[in-house]
Amino acid sequence: MVLLEFSMYPTDKGASVSDYVKRSLEIIDDSGLPYRLGPMGTCIEGEWNEVMAVVTKCFEKMQSDCGRIAVNVKVDYREGGQGRLDSKVATVKAKTGRELKT
Repeated sequence: MVLLEFSMYPTDKGASVSDYVKRSLEIIDDSGLPYRLGPMGTCIEGEWNEVMAVVTKCFEKMQSDCGRIAVNVKVDYREGGQGRLDSKVATVKAKTGRELKT
């Protein structure tokens, strides 16, 4: 199972790119994969081919009308187990004994 965190945005469309990011979030949401939106990127959980297909679809959509795109990707693969979007955070919260902001 893979946790993939990525951010993708055009660098040739001015200071505000939220309309372009919104399109990617619609693709992610429509994928049906578990995900978490963060302030600097989105984390998706699934099998390698599933999460990479989502990133590819987001890139192809952005490429359709953007001439320069920045992409950052982090991947954590772990054999077995699902639900790591929640369990990894819960583990750290339990170990600190605090209600951390997420």
